[in-house]
Amino acid sequence: MRIALFSSQNYEVPFFEQAVNTYSELEISFISESLNEKTVSLCQHYDAVCVFVNDTVNAQVIDKLADYGVKTIALRCAGFNNVDIQQAKQRDIKVVRVPAYSPEAVAEHCIALMLTLSRKTHKAYNRVREDNFDLNGLLGFNIYNKTVGIIGCGKIGQALVSILNGFGANVLVYDPNIGEGPYTLVSLDILLAQSDIISLHCPLNEHTHHIIDDAAFAKMKAGVMLINTSRGALLDSKACIAALKSKRLGYLGLDVYEQESELFFKNHSEEIIQDDVFSRLVSFPNVLVTGHQGFFTKEALKQIATITCENLDAARLERPLTNQVV
Repeated sequence: MRIALFSSQNYEVPFFEQAVNTYSELEISFISESLNEKTVSLCQHYDAVCVFVNDTVNAQVIDKLADYGVKTIALRCAGFNNVDIQQAKQRDIKVVRVPAYSPEAVAEHCIALMLTLSRKTHKAYNRVREDNFDLNGLLGFNIYNKTVGIIGCGKIGQALVSILNGFGANVLVYDPNIGEGPYTLVSLDILLAQSDIISLHCPLNEHTHHIIDDAAFAKMKAGVMLINTSRGALLDSKACIAALKSKRLGYLGLDVYEQESELFFKNHSEEIIQDDVFSRLVSFPNVLVTGHQGFFTKEALKQIATITCENLDAARLERPLTNQVV
């Protein structure tokens, strides 16, 4: 099986090279370009493609893949909102994913954003490097005894619950699909109204798109902290800017962004960012953005490569696909 791995990064190549050694019939070509309508022609003579979160696998791309004889789309991530699932089904292309590679990695990154914002450690680091040891402007707050609301409580949300319980936080959860646990299940409105910190961990679909908008912000406490390490489009970015300006939103930590496909995983340090909404967001002193690195640990990359190769080999052998989306 010949596989075209798109959006490849130098840091992941060694993990895939090690994982694929177990499978003599798998041959991976690493392609740095993202998969989209312009690059899909590179997929000729391949049996499968391997894609990541910001590759575009819409109906037009899927039709081309099918015409080229591609039989499998392997997502090396959990989310699949960038793939037209119905079109893949119609064109008889299997779609597989990595449903859970390291939920702890993302949960820990979420905590890192919370602590950095609450204790202003990023600002303290820069001050000390300039021999400034003044504490004015660095006053923080405890996570202990705060009410933290988690919207969506799958594997990452559950991992975050465990960590927050260790901090002594009061954890609220909104998720219609789970039962009782070491948290308090509440409605979305109650969670928004009572939480000091809110963290998003739900999938992106038609029901959750812009789940945090102007109306949601109006229900929150003044000065609330909001963390998003899930999917960028869960958050209405313009509503965030308005909430930051009004001080309804006191802290914002992002590892994802609605229009991140043109920004993240690339070096723009010698360029002018053209996304005015993003530029406005990062201009606020109480906003912290990381470039979709919540998953980025050695353990997670090893799991991603291993499970992706397992998925591809199972598809090659036409075995039952444990991680099949369609």
